[in-house]
Amino acid sequence: MGFRCGIVGLPNVGKSTLFNTLTSTARASAENYPFCTIEPNVARVPVPDERLSALAEIEHSARVIATQIEFVDIAGLVRGASGGEGLGNKFLGHIREVDAIIHVVRCYESSDVTHVEGSIDPLRDIETIDTELLLADLDVMERRHETAQRKARGGNGEAKMELALVERVLAALREGMAAGGVAVGSGEAELFKAFHLLTAKPVLFVCNVDEESAATGNAHSRTVIDHARGAGAGVEVLIIAAEIEAELALMDDAEARRDYLEMLGLESPGLDRVIEAGYRLLGLITFLTAGIKETRAWTVNRGASAVEAAGVIHSDFAKGFIRAEVYPYDAFVAYGGEQGVKDAGKMQLEGRDYKIRDGDVLHFRFNV
Repeated sequence: MGFRCGIVGLPNVGKSTLFNTLTSTARASAENYPFCTIEPNVARVPVPDERLSALAEIEHSARVIATQIEFVDIAGLVRGASGGEGLGNKFLGHIREVDAIIHVVRCYESSDVTHVEGSIDPLRDIETIDTELLLADLDVMERRHETAQRKARGGNGEAKMELALVERVLAALREGMAAGGVAVGSGEAELFKAFHLLTAKPVLFVCNVDEESAATGNAHSRTVIDHARGAGAGVEVLIIAAEIEAELALMDDAEARRDYLEMLGLESPGLDRVIEAGYRLLGLITFLTAGIKETRAWTVNRGASAVEAAGVIHSDFAKGFIRAEVYPYDAFVAYGGEQGVKDAGKMQLEGRDYKIRDGDVLHFRFNV
């Protein structure tokens, strides 16, 4: 199951500042020169979920465990990266290993921070990155095409299906279209996924703006929003001011953080929104378990069955699955826990094929 989001962008757009703030560490340099990140930095970050505190209070839980998502800070790409410019293909390879792309775009003017292209133009910057990703995919698929042709000559049915899919993807890439726009049949989905194409990954554009534009955005961020609207499904946009987020991360006092956000006209930290958007972009949902020992959030793919969710906790839960007791979150809170939900007749007994809903509080019955 995918949990990895790769943070990409041109040098000096705020990628490492965002990563440092996400992880509250200084493991990634945030200096004013290109290629300050020499190796990809990786960190697992808890997904904010206020439901956990509410459940833990009801159950008097000894500990609370949030679910997590992984962020990978990847060195800045430049024009020509697919051909080896800058740090080149090494970092394009790191992007292939992630499940979704967080593309940080510089949307602020500043004479103090240099831009690798010499001026601020978000759409040009996006096109630069998109072009390098597409060229890298084209190179991969052209080599795959040669292999698929050799296999298909042997008359193998699966090889012929692969060749047909490769040729459709190649045709799209040669026309300058992202691989994500290629129609893929249900029988081809796993094969397509195995290509690990960069332009098939969902994308979250993070517009890094100045402090004055943190609440409402600016002309630069609006061009990114308009661009994303025309890009189709699997693309989202968020506006944050990375420097503000860095300041918020240094504030230990929760009330001071709230006051600062209110002063800026913000309802929540931008980082929380980045984490939540990354989680949503990956097609993930959360189910919950609650008890005196711990209250915990667990991650499954949207559409997962009860038996799949049971297996996330422990393989024995899936092997010996009997049934799932489902306590809707709102009912759990309203009636003060499991017994209250049962007394009110709101608890559901579900079988292995039940589709998990985000926020379900679950108790599994199993026998091994």
